[in-house]
Amino acid sequence: MAATSEPILLLGISGPSSSGKTTLSRLLRDSFPPHQLTILHLDDFYLTDQDIPVKDGIQDWDCIESLNLPQLQSTLAYIKEHNHSPPDFVSKEDQNSVGEHGVRPETISKAKERIAKAIEEAKWKRTVCIVDGFLLFSEEMKEIRSLFDLKMFLRTSYATAKSRREARSGYVTLEGFWEDPPGYVDKVVWPNYVHDHSFLFKDGDVEGELDEKVCREVGIEGMPREAEEDMGKCLEWAVGVVEMAIRDAHTEQGNSQQT
Repeated sequence: MAATSEPILLLGISGPSSSGKTTLSRLLRDSFPPHQLTILHLDDFYLTDQDIPVKDGIQDWDCIESLNLPQLQSTLAYIKEHNHSPPDFVSKEDQNSVGEHGVRPETISKAKERIAKAIEEAKWKRTVCIVDGFLLFSEEMKEIRSLFDLKMFLRTSYATAKSRREARSGYVTLEGFWEDPPGYVDKVVWPNYVHDHSFLFKDGDVEGELDEKVCREVGIEGMPREAEEDMGKCLEWAVGVVEMAIRDAHTEQGNSQQT
């Protein structure tokens, strides 16, 4: 990530496992001018394989205790202060593949055009750093959550999350490779997601409607239901959120210069 004199915009993208966080992050990176958007992954801050907690005889990679939170917080603070990643930071997460996104080329081209227009009109020179991860907005991550300038929350159903996660071959870890054991989604992944995110939904139903009041209080932009199974619509929504952030920042800068 190249340094810049303009303050960096830190964008958090969170949601359940297999909701499309990394796919959306990479699509947004492709929609920005080269070198103006970079990605970090929460998965880069896992503990060593042997330090992942074991619950009911199974390693739990989907809980807050599996993460090196001090390292994550210090890395984000460094980025906010210096406008670039620590020089010794290397992402292992980019070694993990994501599935086909199914987004039409014309949708991606339109996203690029919209971003380019917003950047030109606002004379935007800031770098965007996306951090994607499954736990960024939980109540137990309040301090880290507060570091983000913009927060996008993706959603998906239990059935979709289960089918997508179980279709994956596995994950590169700090010390090797992890494959989910049978029943892992039902025993670990989905219960953890419900525990950490039910507060964002009406009546705590994570397959129901987001609680707009809570989302506003936390500062979260929630993905609309119609984009849940359509990455093209998800990208269009995300681009709209980014466009608004760019224009709002430009307006705020103009107002501050006038005063």
